[in-house]
Amino acid sequence: MPPHASVSHGVSVTPSVSPTELLDFVRRTAADSALIDSLPLDPEGRTWVRLDGPGGSEAWLIGWPPGTGTGWHDHAESQGAFATARGALRENALAARLPASGWKTLELAEGLDRERELTAGQGRAFGRHHVHEVYNASETEHAVSVHAYHPPLPLLRRFSRTGAVLRLEQIERPEDWQ
Repeated sequence: MPPHASVSHGVSVTPSVSPTELLDFVRRTAADSALIDSLPLDPEGRTWVRLDGPGGSEAWLIGWPPGTGTGWHDHAESQGAFATARGALRENALAARLPASGWKTLELAEGLDRERELTAGQGRAFGRHHVHEVYNASETEHAVSVHAYHPPLPLLRRFSRTGAVLRLEQIERPEDWQ
């Protein structure tokens, strides 16, 4: 049985990993210079390596060439955290929890946009249904970051955005990432 697990009516129950625990993990991992240096970097596209996250969480080490990003997306029912290990990443996020389902297009109210830059050593945690985009705005330098999600990502919803209109474009599942 995993550490800190309990048994309830014959079913093993593993406690949830909090966003704070995920943030601690990504910060510690981002400070591991040997691990960060081991990531192969590609000048054309993002590279990644899967890591063992705390409490069965899903974790990734990701390399970001100049000008690359994720586009608008969320992590469904998973909460998460990420930290920049090298370079800087920008995050645009919405300061509102969007409905989990039942919509294809939303018109966003004014004042929901948040932008932050995370330089080496900085990180942030987020809750379920957090909609954001992350990107390397540098024209010359790679960025490297560590990400963790709990529970492991059941799906990822991708969005397009034009002004105040957010549109659900695609739903990806883990088998799509193989």
